[in-house]
Amino acid sequence: DPVVTKGFEDVKNTYTTALLAYTFSLAKDTDTQQQLFKKLEDVAISDRSHLHWSQSGSAGDSDSLAVEISSYVLLAVLTTDSVSTADLGFANRIVSWLVKQQNAYGGFSSTQDTVVALQALSLYATKVTVTVQSAGDTHHFDVNQDNKLLYQEKQLQNVPAKYSIEVKGSTCVSVQFYNIPTATEAKTLSIDAKIEGDCKKTFGQDLLLNFTVK
Repeated sequence: DPVVTKGFEDVKNTYTTALLAYTFSLAKDTDTQQQLFKKLEDVAISDRSHLHWSQSGSAGDSDSLAVEISSYVLLAVLTTDSVSTADLGFANRIVSWLVKQQNAYGGFSSTQDTVVALQALSLYATKVTVTVQSAGDTHHFDVNQDNKLLYQEKQLQNVPAKYSIEVKGSTCVSVQFYNIPTATEAKTLSIDAKIEGDCKKTFGQDLLLNFTVK
């Protein structure tokens, strides 16, 4: 439709473009979806294996809105009847950027971008098993349709050590390691000072000042 095409040309807002791309992906309108993808590719921020979008177009912009826009693009890419190898490669670059924005608890900057991002990332995982193992420590994580939105974590007991990761399945998952310092007991500094000598004399007196630091 020429009118619709002209309308898309007038859309300059990256957030709106990403949301429309996802909407037409859900509607199975491939032609319109591809038009919107072309607009998104023109404003994409590419950094080797990472790919994302932001409202400002700045490569250093990794705020909540950038996470949400990139998540809608990822949803649009994956919401098709048949995802090609090229689509998965494109999606993988978006996922690589998204997981770098996650905090230690699996969330993002806000509630809204966390919901959209986790929905997009969940399409990347349907049924997969992840095994994290060292010489004396083994952990298994099962990701399936029922728990794909659940953030799973386990504490590594054997640290420091070399760990291997084995993934079995037909989709992709995100595995992250965090070093979260444990709270330590607060310690205070105590200094005792003692003076040896007669400090009442005005001149010619040697004084010795001793410090004890605890």
